[in-house]
Amino acid sequence: MAVDNISFNIDEGEMFGFLGPNGAGKTTTMRMIQCISPVTEGKLEVMGMDVNTHQREIKSFMGVVPQENNLDMDFTVYENLLVYSRYFDIPKEKAEKRIEELLDFVHLQEKRNVMTESLSGGMKRRLVLARALVNRPEILILDEPTVGLDPQARHLIWDKLRGLKKQGVTIVLTSHYLDEVEKLCDRLVVMDNGKILVEGSPTGVIEEYIGSDIIEAEHNSELMACLEKKEVNYEVIGDLVHIYPDNSMELSEYLLMECSLSKISARPATLEDVFLKLTGRRLRE
Repeated sequence: MAVDNISFNIDEGEMFGFLGPNGAGKTTTMRMIQCISPVTEGKLEVMGMDVNTHQREIKSFMGVVPQENNLDMDFTVYENLLVYSRYFDIPKEKAEKRIEELLDFVHLQEKRNVMTESLSGGMKRRLVLARALVNRPEILILDEPTVGLDPQARHLIWDKLRGLKKQGVTIVLTSHYLDEVEKLCDRLVVMDNGKILVEGSPTGVIEEYIGSDIIEAEHNSELMACLEKKEVNYEVIGDLVHIYPDNSMELSEYLLMECSLSKISARPATLEDVFLKLTGRRLRE
């Protein structure tokens, strides 16, 4: 069973993230939302319509950015968008006007007549995003939207997604870049083994499962004895110890003064810390 009795709701106009290790069930969930995989039990509605009976209507309101850049390499940038517009029966004059707007939006006007195969990875990703917006979707589905991109290209796409959200577009995404989800999403779920482990805002989830800060120190017997004496929550991770303090400044001073430690570091807790705590650190494949 790919997903097991999960329940969630996504509000109109919000950015919602699905997180989980490979095989967790998030891709299957996204495919069901897209009306690609059938819902065999339970009920799933998109915009108030059942995905098993209103697939055509739902797809007309939806744009999809797949993980792979499945562009037509035999077409130019412009032709990729024009041909795709025909799937939605958009009148040619209206489609041409919309394509001009989209080329401006994703900064590809200068590449309009370039063959798609010669584009950089970042340009291809931006073209895939533009293509997903041809039908002016109310819901945008993004599967690893910035995979393999350099920091400049990632930040450009982040800016575009924030702009779409301000326009009222509902955005659903999955990403292995947890800083991306932490920065962009209003709410998220973490999935594993077909179940939802946690749901909430990025900051709320971090605070609930980790706290605000983490202290990192090198693992040794003296530190362990010191932590046991202080009755502090901690986790041993290889050669490091992650300590979860109620007051990071106070505990840092204690560790340096009382435990004779020469080096420790304190940092804000992140969504990645939550992810690893909930799903483990073992490689899945």
